[in-house]
Amino acid sequence: MSQQPHKERTLIILKPDAVQRSLIGEIVSRFERSGLKFVGFKFIMPSEEHLFAHYNKDDAWFEKKGQNMIENLKEQGKEPEKSALEYGKDIIRAVVKEMRQSPVLAIVVEGHGAIDQVTRLVGTTEPATADIGTIRGDYTIDTYAHAAYEDRSIRNLIHCSDVPEEAEREIALWFNEDELMDYTTAQERIMYDTHFDKIES
Repeated sequence: MSQQPHKERTLIILKPDAVQRSLIGEIVSRFERSGLKFVGFKFIMPSEEHLFAHYNKDDAWFEKKGQNMIENLKEQGKEPEKSALEYGKDIIRAVVKEMRQSPVLAIVVEGHGAIDQVTRLVGTTEPATADIGTIRGDYTIDTYAHAAYEDRSIRNLIHCSDVPEEAEREIALWFNEDELMDYTTAQERIMYDTHFDKIES
C-alpha cells in the first residue's frame, strides 16, 4: 500500500446554497464528529474556467444526463426542445452559474476510508431521496425533476469526490500542496493504533 490507510484524502465543496443558508458550521461539524481530520480550507469565488475544469465531463456523461432530463420533461407534459447532448451540457452550464452565486468553501479532509465516509455522510445527489440522517437528507428536499422544471441546477448543498482518482485530481485543482496541513490530532491517537511519535535510535 502506497500510503497509510488513515491518510486517505478527499475534497468537499460547500456550494452557494449551503453558504447562503448559513449551514457551514452545521455541515462542518458533521464531518468533524465522524473522526475525519481537516487538512485544508479555502473560501473562494471560483472562476468559470476553474469550474469547467473541475466538473470535467465527457459526451457520454452529457448524453446520459440529458436523456434523463428529457424523460423528466415529458413526465411534466413539456416537449423537449433540444438534443440529449445539449441538455446534458446545460446541466454543467447551470451548475457553473449556480456555483458562482456566492463564494464556496473548499475543504480537504483526511482519514481512514475518507472518500466512502464523506459519501455516506453527504447522501445521494438527489436530496429528496437521500436518507434521513445524511446532510442532504436532513437539510434540503430538491429533486432533479423540480430543477429541470425551473431550468436550473439541483441545489444539494455539497460536492464531494466519489473515487480516489477524482479526489486526487480535484484536490490538485483547488489546493497547492503547501496549502495542505500535515499534523496529528488527539483523536487520531485514540482512533488508530499507529505510532505517530517513533523515537529514532
